[in-house]
Amino acid sequence: MSERSAFELTADQQAALDAADQYARRELYPLAARMDAEEWWPAEAFAQLGRAGYLGVTVTQEYGGGDADLFTSGLVLQAFSRWNHALGLAWVAHDNLCVNNLARHASAAQRRRYLPGLCAGTLVGALGLTEPGAGSDALGSMRTTARRDGDDFLLTGRKIYITNGPVADVLLVYAKTAPERGPQGISAFIVEKSFAGFQVAQKLTKMGFRGSQTAELVFDECRVPAANLVGTENGGLAVVMGGLDLERAMIAPICLGIAERAFELALQYAQSREQFGRKIAEFQMIQSKLAEMYVAIETMRTFTYRVLAAANDLAIGAGGRGRIHALTAASVMYAAETLHRVLSEAVQIHGGSGYIFEAEINRLFRATKLLEIGAGTTEVRKLIICGELLD
Repeated sequence: MSERSAFELTADQQAALDAADQYARRELYPLAARMDAEEWWPAEAFAQLGRAGYLGVTVTQEYGGGDADLFTSGLVLQAFSRWNHALGLAWVAHDNLCVNNLARHASAAQRRRYLPGLCAGTLVGALGLTEPGAGSDALGSMRTTARRDGDDFLLTGRKIYITNGPVADVLLVYAKTAPERGPQGISAFIVEKSFAGFQVAQKLTKMGFRGSQTAELVFDECRVPAANLVGTENGGLAVVMGGLDLERAMIAPICLGIAERAFELALQYAQSREQFGRKIAEFQMIQSKLAEMYVAIETMRTFTYRVLAAANDLAIGAGGRGRIHALTAASVMYAAETLHRVLSEAVQIHGGSGYIFEAEINRLFRATKLLEIGAGTTEVRKLIICGELLD
């Protein structure tokens, strides 16, 4: 393997990243300030993304997808997160957590029914896993249940912190069909927003990633056709665990994209801001910060790409254990913690202007904490890593 192929993007991969970057800068960046200020959702954004070919990136062309791999999907997310990380989060909840999971695990009939609309952007997707009393212990403490009622299942329970929840048309929802079996009694279901018994309980207002819509969802004997069971009854654990590994691999590119933009803003500010009759970039202390930020981002980039490549061909049912389980937890842990340091230094370079709510660097800084919490907290990520090391 050549040094280039081992540590740099191929020409095709670089072209995919550059194209997504240009699209995001032109189409998504102008939406970012209003999304943050007003918690505003640009309703046409997903249809535009679909027309541009940026939905269903990993789905085959048969269903209207891009027929690309997870690595390419990660590059798209990296670029989107540079320019509008809130929309990037909404995109990955749709394209990875919902659409990619359905492409991997749904039946042929389910794929024909849902994937074309999800790839076109006429349908918005979401994932329903976390519950009010089940965060880090999402599987063991899950209380949402599903019981068979003729040709349907009746889902009862609540899901919270659901990205895209208020705007989703199609949700991949996990519930216990055999509660006495614990995590081995979980099943996965495709729920449409029009199903009787489903409602959005409340839209949640966040500190960061504002504009990316988040909600608490309620299932009050929500009637779901048995045909919408994904995989087998009580077979949802394999779906959720593989999905979590891919989700963690795909959070790191969000961190990378935000870090790249924060560094760009800090560098520009240091080169334009004058104090004591000199550009602050001329001061060695500022140069030290910039150098450390540069090194942090480059190491984050290498680790992110390495783990995306490792997760690229993850077999169905192979997640939730072994080397890939540790690697995905490690990549998102490192990326999130490194991003926190980069953003802190970027705000420090901006000084008082970085503390103003409307400043772009402030918008980026407010996003960092979610990335240390979502898809398993930093502490849970450490437990996963050590669980594999000590096994």
